[in-house]
Amino acid sequence: MREVLRQKMADGLFSPPPPLTRRDVRLPAVSGKAMAVIGVRRSGKTTFLWQCLADRLAAGTPREALLLLSFEDDRLVGLQTADLSWLVEEYFRSQPGIRDTRTVTFFLDEVQLVPGWEAFARRLVDTERVDLFLSGSSARMLSREVATSMRGRALEVLIHPFSFHEVLRHLGVEPDAPWNHLPKAVRSDLEGRLRMYLTQGGFPETLGVEERDQAALLRSYVDVVILRDVIERHAVSNPLALRWMQRHLLANPAMLFSVQKCYDALRSQGIPVGKDTLHAYLGHLEDAFLIRTVSMHTASERQRMVNPRKAYPVDPGLIPLYERTARSNLGHALETAVFLELERRGYETAYARTNEGFEVDFLATAPGSPPLLVQVCLEVHDLPSQEREVRALAAAAAEHPKTVPLLLTLDSMPPQPPLPKPLRWLPVVAWFLGETLE
Repeated sequence: MREVLRQKMADGLFSPPPPLTRRDVRLPAVSGKAMAVIGVRRSGKTTFLWQCLADRLAAGTPREALLLLSFEDDRLVGLQTADLSWLVEEYFRSQPGIRDTRTVTFFLDEVQLVPGWEAFARRLVDTERVDLFLSGSSARMLSREVATSMRGRALEVLIHPFSFHEVLRHLGVEPDAPWNHLPKAVRSDLEGRLRMYLTQGGFPETLGVEERDQAALLRSYVDVVILRDVIERHAVSNPLALRWMQRHLLANPAMLFSVQKCYDALRSQGIPVGKDTLHAYLGHLEDAFLIRTVSMHTASERQRMVNPRKAYPVDPGLIPLYERTARSNLGHALETAVFLELERRGYETAYARTNEGFEVDFLATAPGSPPLLVQVCLEVHDLPSQEREVRALAAAAAEHPKTVPLLLTLDSMPPQPPLPKPLRWLPVVAWFLGETLE
């Protein structure tokens, strides 16, 4: 086994970085911390490690000071922490004079497959001049577990499937100018690609394949997450109820839901399950990054707990797999994509409900940025829809005067009549591309 490790180390030290699509992922600028790269399966965590390696190489770090090694290898089954310690010593023996004279970087992929990896990682960060990147399956590297096991020595880096902007970059059609400076033909093309993104999503492996194969890939992703990251990990005793909840949440994105309603629906179908069990299942789906939930904005913790939440899939491409009513879900897919983009940009999100009962999709806050009130609207030429969305946004803006109220629309034509102050508007395609308010 150590001979295998020695060979993998040689490969990890001298293999050139593969061609990759650059991810718009921010690394925390905190020294002395390990970076735990986490996220849903097949979102591109290993590729992101290669991107980080390539960035350090471009910044002048010698290649021999950058080691990327994956432990997902059948020849390494049974690996122990003693073997990891041997690997570190073998690395420094192979690079004489480097120990304690310069900082080296280890990228350890799927390290959670080695029992006791946490103690090894803590010791490595504490005793060696090593920058450490860790990545692994969400089955064994949950956010709270990384924080607990690493005892404050690690910060998480969450990897989503591709954003719309990253999809364009991957396909080689990323615009080279701001939205307002693009020709009309390019704008129309981008709008069409956005509608495609809202139905197909951004999992890297699915891009460019036939629609039928794409659906099969996405289903396989969900099945593996449910089986390995939920059922096997948590010894789920009622997989029928779990599957029902998973299908219901993915088929009804952006809709208000409560565990009580799920409980009532399952009981009416003769599926016995406890409410505490359903609460646990929802937590498992969130832990595996398949579902993201948003609570109502309120200063009262009790009100936050008792009010329904909204659930969003980790990628809009998962929605059509479970939609059974044949209705268009483009509006909910758009809201899902906006939520995920806010999360990528570091915002904490809630939905807002006014004293009059109007609802705004997101109240989003991030350190160093003004809070946003974001209302997502499919079309602005549908006057009743526009009036409803604008009325809710204006009411929420009055109750939250320190926020920037923003209407995002799939339609790129400005609202008519113009929005009242202080409401602002952007076409969502421009917002996805990084367009900011003037």
